[in-house]
Amino acid sequence: MLAVGEQFPSYSLTATVSTDNSDKAFKTITDQDYGGKWKVYFFWPKDFTFVCPTDIAAFGKLNKEFLDRDTQLLGGSTDSEFVHRAWGVHHEDLHNLPFPMLADIKRDLCGMLGILDPKAGVAQRATFIVDPEGVIRFVMVTDLWSEEIRRKYCACSMLCRPTNSARATGRRAKRHWSCDLWSLFILTLRVSKGKRVGCRGEPQVLPLRQAQGRDDSL
Repeated sequence: MLAVGEQFPSYSLTATVSTDNSDKAFKTITDQDYGGKWKVYFFWPKDFTFVCPTDIAAFGKLNKEFLDRDTQLLGGSTDSEFVHRAWGVHHEDLHNLPFPMLADIKRDLCGMLGILDPKAGVAQRATFIVDPEGVIRFVMVTDLWSEEIRRKYCACSMLCRPTNSARATGRRAKRHWSCDLWSLFILTLRVSKGKRVGCRGEPQVLPLRQAQGRDDSL
């Protein structure tokens, strides 16, 4: 599997960009698109599964937050662009996704990334944060059929704290796994730029030392 510091591979894939019943539903996307932007690639094993729609829809809700920081979300699996479109048509949560769904039907990109499950032959649940120069800055692969991906973000949980409203009611803020990824993205962006980057909305990102109870920053 490609690691942090390596170049994200070149690719050219058909992507589903809408649920329109026309050629406008599909678009060719390459690694050269979205120049000058950060990119977050996330993969799932198969369309039409029970867990994936919730995860993917949550990314859609965060899309504007990523766009505000010049970051493009790109989802993908080894299903075809037609399967992606059919899934979007038949699943209410996926009707109007604001980001492309890459169709790696030949498994070329997943193969180059090293995220093909050796037994199932489909993409693992993998996430790559890539900087504007195409360099991988963060990698995560979770269990193939994990139903609680957010539990894999133990380290990220240390970097987040509940919102004021959650603290006021004495309840821990409910965080979806993609929100945790948002925190990791902000942390990655801050470290790569060598300066503090604020985080609008929830969860709030804290320097690791401060999250562990110390006031000094990174």
